[in-house]
Amino acid sequence: MKTLIAAYSGVLRGTGSSILSALQDLFSITWLNRSQVEKQLQVISVLQWVLSFLVLGVTCSILLVYTFCTDCWLISVLYFTCTPLLASSSDPRSSLQLVKTHNLLTTRNYIFGYHPHGIMGLGAFCNFSTEATEVSKKFPGIRPYLATLAGNFRIPVLREYLMSGGICPVNRDTIDYLLSKNGSGNAIIIVVGGAAESLSSMPGKNAVTLRNRKGFVKLALRHGADLVPIYSFGENEVYKQVIFEEGSWGRWVQKKFQKYIGFAPCIFHGRGLFSSDTWGLVPYSKPITTVVGEPITIPKLEHPTQQDIDLYHAMYMEALVKLFDQHKTKFGLQETEVLEVN
Repeated sequence: MKTLIAAYSGVLRGTGSSILSALQDLFSITWLNRSQVEKQLQVISVLQWVLSFLVLGVTCSILLVYTFCTDCWLISVLYFTCTPLLASSSDPRSSLQLVKTHNLLTTRNYIFGYHPHGIMGLGAFCNFSTEATEVSKKFPGIRPYLATLAGNFRIPVLREYLMSGGICPVNRDTIDYLLSKNGSGNAIIIVVGGAAESLSSMPGKNAVTLRNRKGFVKLALRHGADLVPIYSFGENEVYKQVIFEEGSWGRWVQKKFQKYIGFAPCIFHGRGLFSSDTWGLVPYSKPITTVVGEPITIPKLEHPTQQDIDLYHAMYMEALVKLFDQHKTKFGLQETEVLEVN
């Protein structure tokens, strides 16, 4: 307002240059504010996803149970009645970058192994469940399906939220359907390390839980789906976590949750909503670079032996380590950095 008044005063005094100068100041201020607003909207959008990940399922479950006890009970009844029918009918933000190293044939199906899990698998979600990094343009004709815990699909409303992003449960029936009855060009993204790997997620650490994870290799062999190793540099950098030592009560609780519920609760924090100097749930503004490696051709074996599984599992581990070593120095790591495979 003061800027406009000054401009108006300048015109009255006959200084036409004053209004031009004042309007330039006004537009520069407006542009700065717009830039700041855009930045805050980006932060809020990231926070929305984080809160959805953490509390949407629990909140909606409580609300539906509460609704069942009110005059609107019919809404809850209809939801819980329709959900099984629908299920049976269908067999500052972090800087994100998706790096393509090889073309993928649309005549093949794929299982992408995503590493590491991190706290929430931010890179997996943003790269393969959204168009934030233009995955459809980088891999034309390939339909990505991010797989997550099947238990998430039993939680009211969270189920629909996940399905709206093309996310599917990581169970055998779903993967069998997508790889055998949905044509070719399908890519199932599995965060192989899962909850166990999230427990060791911390800045500066590059470690994957893979050595005894062989189920995804067996699925690939049964369907002749090529395996594609993926390493996401920076996934462990966006949150800080309290690490409980083996044998401590905290680690005991985490393992019990992991065993009986399927996920391990973590005590972690990022930055605040409006300031990077405070704690909060917004991820730290660190770059996440997801590198998609070279596909490993997998034969179709209806009944793969353990020897077959071990062979291709070893090939996959070797390819993942090679991918890490080839790209680590490009994304801020030292040449001496080694990928720890547990």
